[in-house]
Amino acid sequence: MQIQRHWLMTGAAVVTALGVGFGAAQVLNRTTPEAVEHAEEGHGEAGGEGAVIALSPEQAAQAGVSVVGLQRGGGADLKLPGRVDFAPGAEAVVDAPLAGAVSRVHVGLGDRVSIGSPLITLRSPDGAASRATADAASASADAARAAERRDRTLFEQGWVSQARLDITAAEARRAEAELRAARARVGAYGAPGPNGMTVVRSPIAGVVTRLSAAPGQVLHEEALQVAAVADPRRIELVFEAPPSAAGLVKVGDRLEGTVAGGRGVTGVVTAIAPANETGVVIIRAEAGGEVPPAGSVVSARVSAGGGTGALVVPLDAVQTIEGVSSVFVVEGGKFRARPVVTGRTSDGRIEIVSGLSGSERIAGAGAFLLKAELAKGEAGHGH
Repeated sequence: MQIQRHWLMTGAAVVTALGVGFGAAQVLNRTTPEAVEHAEEGHGEAGGEGAVIALSPEQAAQAGVSVVGLQRGGGADLKLPGRVDFAPGAEAVVDAPLAGAVSRVHVGLGDRVSIGSPLITLRSPDGAASRATADAASASADAARAAERRDRTLFEQGWVSQARLDITAAEARRAEAELRAARARVGAYGAPGPNGMTVVRSPIAGVVTRLSAAPGQVLHEEALQVAAVADPRRIELVFEAPPSAAGLVKVGDRLEGTVAGGRGVTGVVTAIAPANETGVVIIRAEAGGEVPPAGSVVSARVSAGGGTGALVVPLDAVQTIEGVSSVFVVEGGKFRARPVVTGRTSDGRIEIVSGLSGSERIAGAGAFLLKAELAKGEAGHGH
């Protein structure tokens, strides 16, 4: 009886387990397709191919994401150190034309000035002396011309000889030459008045970037600098390259770079100077888009030698999204994840075999931030 009772209890337990298992299986069979469908719907909205990040390039830049263009590899890839500088003629260091005491400063640091705008006024004994010399030369020239006119009239009347007229005419020419020299000197000194007051003016239009004069300061011949003026609109990128670059880089080559802080900058090569005495080739490029301020340090890469190879992008631009290599392409005011097929990786860049046409603008440095934003969207959708 005990054995029979044992087998009866064991059979009941087996039946109960089978019933529970069958019920659980039925629940799984009912819920799994719905869960899969829900997951697939979430995949289409937040992740994978075609996923969209509603973030404008400007907002992305503020978050630390740079937007770059695509380049062609296949040539010689050069990484160039450089700086943002003023173009030739865009900056003027202004010196006082003569020594004297500063009586007035007309501008402040950062003020915008036009050509001829007064910067400072100084009182100079040398300026007063040059003005007096010019005034005396003017009086002498007037007297010499009057003497020539008088002798010419007397000569025509037969009262003076030709030799006398020639002498007075020569004296008039000499006096006029001395007057021109005296006036030129006064002009070079900034046209000081009779009291030696001289106005130092800006030779170009721009912004006052440096001011080294103050009222009461005495300027000596050894230190006459008073200000610096620069045109902030005339900015260029200046790079230093090895001598071999002179035969590789050509005018018109495009470059992509970054400034301190990770901000992207583009440029087109405009001039290449031969190697200087230290063996450095200076490469100048016109900056495109929003230009960093002068003095910023910049590092750029240029694909020289024709640029006819595969498309290449910064290595940071390629992100793995749900197991697929993708880049974030700018489309209006948003970024769209686009799957790509990648090739070789070299020196911080990677080839794009397919998936991009070459005309797109994509997220470069900081693209991982967009991937993180995408992951947040997926997590929010899962909840």
